Amino acid sequence: MKIGSGGVLASLYLIVGSLNREVPYFQGARGLGLSVFSFDEASGEAVPIAETRDIDNPTFLSVDAASGVIYANSEVAEWREGVVSAYRFDPADGALRYLNKQPTLGSIAAYNQVSRDRRHLLVANYSEGFGGPDQSLAVVPIRDDGSLAPSEASLQFSGRGPTPARQDRSHAHSIVQSPDGSLFVAADLGTDRLTSLTLAEDGRLVEQASLSMPPAAGPRHTVFHPDGKTLFVNNELDSTVASVAVDGLALRLVDVKKAVPDGVDSHGADIHISPDGRFVYSSNRGHDSISIFAVDPASRELALVGHQPTGGQTPRNFAISPSGERVLVANQNGDSIVVFARDAANGTLREMGRRIAIGTPMCVRLVAL
Repeated sequence: MKIGSGGVLASLYLIVGSLNREVPYFQGARGLGLSVFSFDEASGEAVPIAETRDIDNPTFLSVDAASGVIYANSEVAEWREGVVSAYRFDPADGALRYLNKQPTLGSIAAYNQVSRDRRHLLVANYSEGFGGPDQSLAVVPIRDDGSLAPSEASLQFSGRGPTPARQDRSHAHSIVQSPDGSLFVAADLGTDRLTSLTLAEDGRLVEQASLSMPPAAGPRHTVFHPDGKTLFVNNELDSTVASVAVDGLALRLVDVKKAVPDGVDSHGADIHISPDGRFVYSSNRGHDSISIFAVDPASRELALVGHQPTGGQTPRNFAISPSGERVLVANQNGDSIVVFARDAANGTLREMGRRIAIGTPMCVRLVAL
């Protein structure tokens, strides 16, 4: 049991989105959709509780722990406009109930995050080609019952990067909020740019500052240090991890480190930080590993601790338990989620011998409800 919202005892649950509809740039769709497992942190055992196939390709998820509502993006290549769906999971009866869905105002909905005040869902659209609303970011209001209202604001990025095959245009890949809620930072893989934004009272996103990353880096996912003074970036195209100082609304590049050995064909995917802020973890598709970096407490520069094989192919997404004791890695093409124990002292990972068999897992979330 864990301490949940309101200080009451809560159980830990694993929420999984898996690919169930073919997409031309993925290697098969062997999943069922949206799944919920109970998770025993001590043993690493996951027990299936609920599932629904009534959703297309839930490739990215956010969970509002206070309400038990799961927000799932649907990534379908031929749609000119993505959708995000809301489902409520009730631990009392183990039921997963559909609430509603809303369009994301852009294609290839890639990321979403519940705002810290729980009033909005921020969505990043990767965007392929042109046509339709073609917005990079959308602000979707959350109603009192957890369902989604129509988007009340959006923003379109422009530009391109030096790698035509992947940077022909803007490709927003994520948007995260700072721990104190004062700003959001969007990562644009297509333009090699990070943008800081604020959310106005009327729901509009207001651009404040931008930072150009190294050319052809391809920033994908980001994570804030718990103190909000540093942002860590997983760069997909050049397989690096960057440290970025956050000074008010301004962003400054501090450090960039290779995430995989030289000569390895790999692409960065996900990034997370330990609850104590001492270690950063990033996943590598191709090298099929988790890179472990120690964070210098003063300079916030990164030092490579090592690489942990993920026990399967294409570690697209992973999650660190709220306590920091466990790491669960979704191996997309390995049809598995592998459970690791984490050493809080040195940051290293160790397989626990627990493996959850599931077709094409795309996103995993561990949450106390």
